[in-house]
Amino acid sequence: MAAITASMVAELRAKTDAPMMECKKALTEAEGNLDKAEEILRVKLGNKAGKAAARITAEGVVAASIQGTTGALLEVNCETDFVTKNESFLALAKAAADLVAKGNPADVAALGALPYSQDGFGPTLEDVRKGLIGKIGENMSFRRFKRFSGDTKLASYLHGTRIGVVVEYQGDDAAAKDVAMHIAAMKPVALASSDVPAELIEKERNVATAKAAEDRKVAEAAGKPVQSDEIVNKRIEGGVQKYLKEVSLFNQPFVKNDKQTVEQMLKAANTTVKGFTLYVVGEGIEKKVDDFAAEVAAQVAAAKGA
Repeated sequence: MAAITASMVAELRAKTDAPMMECKKALTEAEGNLDKAEEILRVKLGNKAGKAAARITAEGVVAASIQGTTGALLEVNCETDFVTKNESFLALAKAAADLVAKGNPADVAALGALPYSQDGFGPTLEDVRKGLIGKIGENMSFRRFKRFSGDTKLASYLHGTRIGVVVEYQGDDAAAKDVAMHIAAMKPVALASSDVPAELIEKERNVATAKAAEDRKVAEAAGKPVQSDEIVNKRIEGGVQKYLKEVSLFNQPFVKNDKQTVEQMLKAANTTVKGFTLYVVGEGIEKKVDDFAAEVAAQVAAAKGA
């Protein structure tokens, strides 16, 4: 049985907003597996356990560069929020996004090899990165980027420095900008329901199935009528269809006017969105949680041994 630490409970609680004891129970049942524990909480607590799942703990910034129909979206990470406000770090991020758009590097290594000088460091972007690490005293790295080029128009939106969106479109510029802002707020995973990745649909169906089984168990224990398999299956598929509408851009209620969907708004504006890219700082990265008590105990032990 895996040991369930306070830091594991705190991390699960931060992701789900679930009560602390429920988090501990879920982690115990999942034998310490954070992802499995999150699914267990969603089954037991419903949607309440998923509302904070988008919270990201890793630090860094997202930068965008749009030059006509060529552009780039880039994420660069660092260790603390303090560095995300450093002017040299922000300049590095913006320059890197510009270099992606202009230089079309194949990957992060190729990006680092492009010519760039800043703060007395150079002659490559990688040299500047290493120089700023020494100057600022904190590690930083280019995590990911996407370059856009062709005949499709581009609209970008940055929500602060932590969320960045680029929309590929044809039509009205203002409508495209509104869609970019909508994406930053609502975080869809695909343009249409048919584009949602199969693994996400299957995961949602598994959660809905487990939730139905849990509800049946509760009903049986309370002596209440149990729904037929046919009704249960309809509920499960209904839940999946509801999920697909919630995470597909075109089906989402438009944030500026929830009386119409994004698709309806775009049609009225004679605008077509062909694709979008959304970066949220630290998405998918687990931030190291330091055990302060253990660190202090280690330092005391080391001092006694000295």
